[in-house]
Amino acid sequence: MRADRLVATLLLMQARGRVTAAELAEELEVSNATARRDLEALSAAGVPVYPQPGRGGGWSLVGGARTDLSGLTSAEAQALFLVAGPAASVAPEIKSALRKLVRALPQTFRAEAEAAADATIVDTAAWGEDTEDRPALAGTLQQAVVKQVRVRLTYQKRGEAPKEREVDPWGLVDKDGTWYFIAGTSDGRRTFRLDRVVDVSLTGTPSSRPADFELAGAWDEVVTTVEARRSQTSATVLVPTRFLGVFQHQHGRHCTVLDEQGEHTKVELTAPRPLDIARNVAGWGGLITVESPEVEEHLARIGAELVSRYPRAVPAGPAGP
Repeated sequence: MRADRLVATLLLMQARGRVTAAELAEELEVSNATARRDLEALSAAGVPVYPQPGRGGGWSLVGGARTDLSGLTSAEAQALFLVAGPAASVAPEIKSALRKLVRALPQTFRAEAEAAADATIVDTAAWGEDTEDRPALAGTLQQAVVKQVRVRLTYQKRGEAPKEREVDPWGLVDKDGTWYFIAGTSDGRRTFRLDRVVDVSLTGTPSSRPADFELAGAWDEVVTTVEARRSQTSATVLVPTRFLGVFQHQHGRHCTVLDEQGEHTKVELTAPRPLDIARNVAGWGGLITVESPEVEEHLARIGAELVSRYPRAVPAGPAGP
C-alpha cells in the first residue's frame, strides 16, 4: 500500500531529520526508484519536503515540519498497536504497514510499540466454548507483554488446587471469545487458559523471550497439537451431495471430502473417540451412511436408547439434521 509508505516516510524524516532515498528503500523494503518517487510525490502534494544535493545530502522537512502522527505519546502508540496488532494477524497488508510504521516511530517508543503489536492475536475460527466477555486479567497480561516484565500467576487446572508460578509473558490469543496466554516457564513454553487464571501480578523483573519467537507461529503449533488430539479417530461417511455444504459447515476442519459418487459424497470425519463421531452425526438419521463398525455400534445403542425413551410411533420419511 502506498499510503503506509508515505506515512512511514514522513515519520522517518521527523525522527532522523534527514534521509536519503537509499536509506528509505532499505527501511521500507522497496527499490531506490520507488523511494525517490514517494519523496517526489510528497513534495508534489504540498508536503514541505525538499532535497539537499551534494555530499551528505538527502531529503528533509522544511523547518522541521511535523505531522499529527508525531504527537503520539508512548501510551497512545501502545494503544494504537494493541488495537492494530490483532488485525495484522489476519491481514498481511496491515501487518506490512505496521512493520514499516513501527520503524518510523521515535526510538524511545519503538520497542514497546513492537511488543504491543505482537501482544495479541484474534483467532476467529470457533471451537468449544464461547465466552463473550474479555477477561479482566487480559489487560494486565498485555501490559506485561508490552513492558517485558515477568508475571506471577495463580493457575487452577480442572480438578486440581490452584498453584502459583512465575512466568515470562510472550503473548495472548483470543480464540473465538476464549482467551489463552502463552508464556515461557521453567518447563518450556506453556499455554494457559485465562478463565483458569485466578490471579496475576507484575513482578517488575525483566522477562526474556527467544529472539526468533513469533506469536502467530507459536499459536499455529498449539492449534495443530489440539486438533491432532481431537482427530484421533476417523470414519468414512456417505453424505447426500446436496447437503454436503451443511455437513462441512457443522464439522469444519474435521470433515475431509474423499470422493464424489453422484448423489452422494464420501467424506472422512474425525473426532477424539468413535462415540464422539456417533454423537456428532446421530441427528442426521437415515440421510447418511456411516462406514465404521465401532461408530455403527454406538449409533445403534443411541438409537435403541431413543426408541426406549420415546416409544411413540415414528413418522414416515427420513429424518433430517
